[in-house]
Amino acid sequence: MALRMRSPLPSFDGVASWINGVEPRSEELRGHPVVVSFWSLSCYQCHDTAASVAALREKYAPQGVIFLAVHQPRSQDELDIAKVTTDAHDEMHLTQPCAIDNEHTIVDRFSNEFVPGFYVFNRNHEMRYFQAGAKGLERLETAISRVLEEQLDEAPTP
Repeated sequence: MALRMRSPLPSFDGVASWINGVEPRSEELRGHPVVVSFWSLSCYQCHDTAASVAALREKYAPQGVIFLAVHQPRSQDELDIAKVTTDAHDEMHLTQPCAIDNEHTIVDRFSNEFVPGFYVFNRNHEMRYFQAGAKGLERLETAISRVLEEQLDEAPTP
């Protein structure tokens, strides 16, 4: 079943191949908003939006937002880890940890059907936004801003 608003952040355990770092541990993610982007080697929209997603990462990572990527293969041709790694670095310019999810482990936990697909979770790791496709990247930024505002609203008062 697809994730719904306020669904918990699924686990990233069990993926054998990670680039740009290792599998994020729950204690590293705890208390941070998380943006998860799904992409595919053959997805032109994923490549077209890569620079915009990188700009959001550069803007919001210093504010504590953690960005993770998941490569979701859509064909046998996309199972080549070396080819995916080269594309992630050279074409997509990904610097965040990226799962190469050849077994669809994470894809299945998210019930993700779309690339690009973007999920935003608040600091309590409740899903607050989902977007499929390349349109509406400004709404993605609005969602990130909103979870940061929620964070301020939830901060304990002295």
